[in-house]
Amino acid sequence: MANISFYLFEQSPERQVESACRLCRKILRQPERIWLYASDPELQQQLDERLWSFDDTSFIPHGINQIDARICISAQLPEQSDWIVFNFNDQALEQFEKFSHIIEIIENNESAKQQGREKFKQYRRLGVEARTFKL
Repeated sequence: MANISFYLFEQSPERQVESACRLCRKILRQPERIWLYASDPELQQQLDERLWSFDDTSFIPHGINQIDARICISAQLPEQSDWIVFNFNDQALEQFEKFSHIIEIIENNESAKQQGREKFKQYRRLGVEARTFKL
């Protein structure tokens, strides 16, 4: 069964894109592959630009719709199950069992928190116990 983790920013004003880049850099220290599932083209562009410039010493290698990259930004979910999926969409991923880990990043603003609560409830209704990390 997939792990589902919520990263809830209670104190930090850090943006979702920044925290995603930080987590990607950390995860890539292991031999993992990351799928950034975002249907909003503007958010895809922000992720793409920030991954290029996030680290002063090197960019974080990635591609848009490039399934052979270690980080893939896409509006579609991956076919294979060996991905860690960051879910940037409004709904919980009902096909959660298909992936090794699902990450939900919740920014420190009321609309994001409300959306996060709804997603958390959706996962619970699907029978999944998600973990929450408060930052």
